[in-house]
Amino acid sequence: MISVADHPVELDTPKLDQQLSLPEPTSHHIFRSKLPDIPISNHVPLHTYCFQNLSSFSDKQCLISGSSGKVYSFHETHLLAQKTAAGLYSLGVQKGDVIMILLQNCAEFVFAFMGASMIGAVSTTANPFYTPNEILKQFKASRAKLVVTQSQYVDKLNDDSFPKIGEDFKVITIDDPSENCLDFSVLSEANENEIPQVSIHPDDPVALPFSSGTTGLPKGVVLTHKSLITSVAQQVDGENPNLYLKQGDVVLCVLPLFHIYSLNSVLLCSLRAGAAVLFMHKFEIGALLELIQRHKVSVAAVVPPLVLALAKNPVVAQFDLSSIRVVLSGAAPLGKELEEALRGRVPQAVLGQGYGMTEAGPVLSMCLGFAKQPFPTKSGSCGTVVRNAELKVIDPETGCSLGYNQPGEICIRGPQIMKCYLNDSVATAATIDVEGWLHTGDIGYVDDDDEIFIVDRVKEIIKFKGFQVPPAELESLLVSHPCIADAAVVPYVLFHCSSSIHLQYQCLLQV
Repeated sequence: MISVADHPVELDTPKLDQQLSLPEPTSHHIFRSKLPDIPISNHVPLHTYCFQNLSSFSDKQCLISGSSGKVYSFHETHLLAQKTAAGLYSLGVQKGDVIMILLQNCAEFVFAFMGASMIGAVSTTANPFYTPNEILKQFKASRAKLVVTQSQYVDKLNDDSFPKIGEDFKVITIDDPSENCLDFSVLSEANENEIPQVSIHPDDPVALPFSSGTTGLPKGVVLTHKSLITSVAQQVDGENPNLYLKQGDVVLCVLPLFHIYSLNSVLLCSLRAGAAVLFMHKFEIGALLELIQRHKVSVAAVVPPLVLALAKNPVVAQFDLSSIRVVLSGAAPLGKELEEALRGRVPQAVLGQGYGMTEAGPVLSMCLGFAKQPFPTKSGSCGTVVRNAELKVIDPETGCSLGYNQPGEICIRGPQIMKCYLNDSVATAATIDVEGWLHTGDIGYVDDDDEIFIVDRVKEIIKFKGFQVPPAELESLLVSHPCIADAAVVPYVLFHCSSSIHLQYQCLLQV
């Protein structure tokens, strides 16, 4: 359980009789990685795993602040995480307690997250741009005991519906502290030798991001030490890692760390592999390009809207992007036309996609073009299923598994998936079935080369005269036009009669 002071938060594990029951498939089509399975050290705590190879790159740069230029070595990063762990413990945070990290991308985010791991505490990461009500919902649901934030966001915690800062919970600010708040120095200047000895089990929770899942309101996703270690190892470990990060790489971190994509595939993978992480607080095209040029960014983790900006904004031509060797796009499908447009900007780079979901730990598949010994890949593909995991495609109506080139719902199974939804056994049972398969709610197919293509969400497919039309496919086609900056295809009710609801799909364009 996650226990917060005297108020335990039970982590409900679904009972078999509550779990999703599907018809028995007539045949099983299980897809696995082209890469062989590897041994994974998921029996140790997350922080131990991430810093396991510290001695190999102790003095190399680890964290780089894009705004200030301040650089922390791997040794300094590890030491400050230890100090933060001791500081959190001195403030009453114990094993199983939850802290909320309400920060933009910065080094203190790393110290707080890894420090919490070191004392067996759990981090719930929240978007600082949320409204006070949204933050309050996550704060209450997670029963956070302490919040690490910036002074500009403290007013959101002073809302009348919040408990009292300084009385009911503690707030640490990384800059000048507001009234009743503490300065981050109470953590970063603590004695690292005062970290308590705690026993951490692989199935203990370490991260509590919130996700809407396949449907509904945001829910707490319980990710354990084992699940996060497994996911990182599936990407960067082994003789031929799926995502080959080198010591000396500079990995762009413009995507928010409160999102599992950036937290996992950028930060944790870089810490494990010995690559430096370049933080950017928020996206602005000119500043981004200048940072890439100045720090010689070699690996860029992006999302489709950022790809769109890099591919179409004329200012890109004024900067030297020749240092980039890998561009990884995720979080949403990237059409092959847009992928090809970006290729023209960075012809020397390997471009590819990954596919993930918070509940899946989060990475399901990764482009094998990123491997140390790469495989040929296709534009528009989101890669092949990660190692040490199984993937299948099922018919959403019958539950029967499907073979190659047959679109259906993507399901994933492996030690990297979430433990459960926080205190929500019903939602957990609706997502993870009795055989341990996590149902993503995404429609896709696996082609003859084991590459995965995502079509759309289960509930968003347009059916027109018997044909299935994915909104994502229409969006990809629209943004390929040079005069269209971005596009979204959304449904709305056209008219309603006694026998049916008729939907028409409308395109929202930015030109």
